[in-house]
Amino acid sequence: MKIQIINGPNLNLLGVREPSVYGNASFTDYFLQLQQRFPEIEFSYFQSNKEGELIDKIQEVGFDYDGIILNAGAYTHTSVALGDAIAAVKTPVVEVHISNVHKRETFRHHSFLSANCKGVILGFGLDSYRLAVEGFLVR
Repeated sequence: MKIQIINGPNLNLLGVREPSVYGNASFTDYFLQLQQRFPEIEFSYFQSNKEGELIDKIQEVGFDYDGIILNAGAYTHTSVALGDAIAAVKTPVVEVHISNVHKRETFRHHSFLSANCKGVILGFGLDSYRLAVEGFLVR
């Protein structure tokens, strides 16, 4: 099984950015934990602060991988184009958020991605990614 994890803007700063919201762990450290926990899965990781690069990655892997885990960050609430990219590919996508976006600012309560995703997991910290992986394993 091949799973692509895609993180959007500012998620490269996990571990230092707003630790009260996002915690103290870097995504690099967490990614290693995922690889160790699920050795049978071939993980790939991509992060970009640029919307077009996220779309390019979804299109690149969206016909060959078994799953995409996408944390689009703030683009979740603004990008019709990312939602369209998800709809255009065959690979199922799980939308992930570290925080519970419904406990945050009102503009974060709407997602332009969710309707095109297999599922949405939010509010479990970095463990939201593990839960998304497990979602792909139970098909």
